[in-house]
Amino acid sequence: MRRHHRTTPRISRLLGSLLLVAAAGAFTVGSAPAPAPAPDPAPAPLGRVVPAPASVEPGTSPYRITGGTGIRVDDSREVRRIGGYLADVLRPSTGYPLPVTSHGQGGIRLRLAKGPFGAEGYRLESGRKGVTITAAEPAGLFHGVQTLRQLLPAAVEKDSVQPGPWLVAGGTIEDSPRYAYRGAMLDVSRHFFTVAQVERYIDELALYKVNKLHLHLSDDQGWRIAIDSWPRLATYGGLTQVGGGKGGYYTKADYKEIVRYAASRYLEVVPEIDMPGHTNAALASYAGLNCDGVAPPLYTGTDVGFSSLCVGKDITYDFVDDVVRELAAITPGRSLHIGGDEAHSTSHADYVKFMDRVQPIVAKYGKTVIGWHQLTGATPAQGALAQYWGLDDTSEAEKAQVAKAAQNGTGLILSPADRMYLDMKYTADTPLGQDWAGLVDVKRSYDWDPGAYLPGVPASAVRGVEAPLWTETIQSSADIEYMAFPRLAGAAELGWSPAATHDWDAYKVRLAAQGPRWDALGIGYYRSPQVPWPAR
Repeated sequence: MRRHHRTTPRISRLLGSLLLVAAAGAFTVGSAPAPAPAPDPAPAPLGRVVPAPASVEPGTSPYRITGGTGIRVDDSREVRRIGGYLADVLRPSTGYPLPVTSHGQGGIRLRLAKGPFGAEGYRLESGRKGVTITAAEPAGLFHGVQTLRQLLPAAVEKDSVQPGPWLVAGGTIEDSPRYAYRGAMLDVSRHFFTVAQVERYIDELALYKVNKLHLHLSDDQGWRIAIDSWPRLATYGGLTQVGGGKGGYYTKADYKEIVRYAASRYLEVVPEIDMPGHTNAALASYAGLNCDGVAPPLYTGTDVGFSSLCVGKDITYDFVDDVVRELAAITPGRSLHIGGDEAHSTSHADYVKFMDRVQPIVAKYGKTVIGWHQLTGATPAQGALAQYWGLDDTSEAEKAQVAKAAQNGTGLILSPADRMYLDMKYTADTPLGQDWAGLVDVKRSYDWDPGAYLPGVPASAVRGVEAPLWTETIQSSADIEYMAFPRLAGAAELGWSPAATHDWDAYKVRLAAQGPRWDALGIGYYRSPQVPWPAR
């Protein structure tokens, strides 16, 4: 009893001391308590997307992709395929199974439904229970998937398991494109690129909702597509390239594979056979196409304007008919590009005569003519599109010629060389590219409005934009990516986003956020000092 009375105050004092120590944060018994989990990093804001969406309404709770997430799709082959594409993007980095199913609740849902989306628009809704992308057409769902990718951390693009977490900000995006034509051109004539290299570029274009791949298939330095009725075009005319290296060409099976792959990413291939100039590879392959019947040697330099098909010979139009017929038969897209630029060795009268005979051939095989803007110096066919590649300081007379054609119903694709040519140097020190159109830094390439660019051109005549990449100095996929990124993203935004969203200061911040994504994808880009890139 006495022991009890003596120990009770001691225990009380001990407990009091221990409580004081605990309150001071210095009390531990056995192992230390687990630290509180670190808060999740904030998800990327809905508006931090390139191209800028048409409308963004932030919400509250984000959605977390977990091991239990599924991708729920409509019971249609095309939507299921898009769901499989999304799963293929997300599985390597998350490590999650992400089953694609037409059943279940929550998760990521892809659905087709009637609505004000147009052919390529979509709505993305995100909240605690899931993410739903809705579109009227599969292309819209695919574009919505690209937006979803950008709303996830950049590490989602890596091909090995990353720690996450995988959060998608809550809210709603309503989005549709400003222009129906949003293109990129790859010149495979000056330097040849394999099917795999072209498909890599297609994947990069698809990230930014580009929907046309213009392939420049013939020029002085090389003919790159097999034509059964004129086999030497490819087997001889495709032997070389700029600098004298080994060239190459696409078999029809190769070309069909490019077309198929592009279609799987909702890009339409627009093939170009440049004529009547830029034709030395064809003239070297068949002597009869020359006015004097003498074939010139193959050409590996970079000069332009010295070659011309013989406008006065009937064989020229047999040649054009065969080439257009065979190419149209393996091109499901609506358009065929007939070039028409820099035909300095063709008189104006002959140029007009040539275009008057060639444009109906294109129509005969069910295609719509696209030509470089010099086509407006002839008589563009009904429905033809002219692709403007002039400069800010191109002569007023030339601009007026283009404007007159636009006023008369010819649609325009804008590719001003001192804004949109991806082969122009960024600065004088850029190791690749050319500078004949000037130096084109990232701000200059973005900071203009296609709808108000050419004086006298109705805004309704502008059908879209295209970023060409000529390859006199470009020899590898790494070269392509260094010159295309980051400017390609700006070209894509000019084609997709509403004019009201156009603001360089806001854009450069959104563009900077793409840097880690390109790093994760292995895209080597130019780290322009005009852009506030995050530290690596």
